[in-house]
Amino acid sequence: MQHYPYQVGDLVVYTLPKQGPMPGPRARSIYPSRMGDDYSYLVDKFWMVAEVLADNQLRLVTRRGKSRVISADDPLLHKAGWWQRFRNRGRFPAPEVLQPSQPEVHTA
Repeated sequence: MQHYPYQVGDLVVYTLPKQGPMPGPRARSIYPSRMGDDYSYLVDKFWMVAEVLADNQLRLVTRRGKSRVISADDPLLHKAGWWQRFRNRGRFPAPEVLQPSQPEVHTA
């Protein structure tokens, strides 16, 4: 069995490179394009490891329950340090996101 540095429930930060005409308030490393119409920038995404998959893949989940599969070796992915967990505590998913949703019971 191979040991992976990530475990279910780990809080992670994924640095997403983006490009567009108006960087948002959380954008960093903002650079204008050559013609000046767009900007390239980085945005940090705050996710939780929902599942460690085969072939060194991770299923990550957002605060609102969306999921995304990323390679555990991706250089843009890293575990959140204590300062990132504290400073951005409201932006990480709650542990309840990992719980399977209970089916709704309707009574007539």
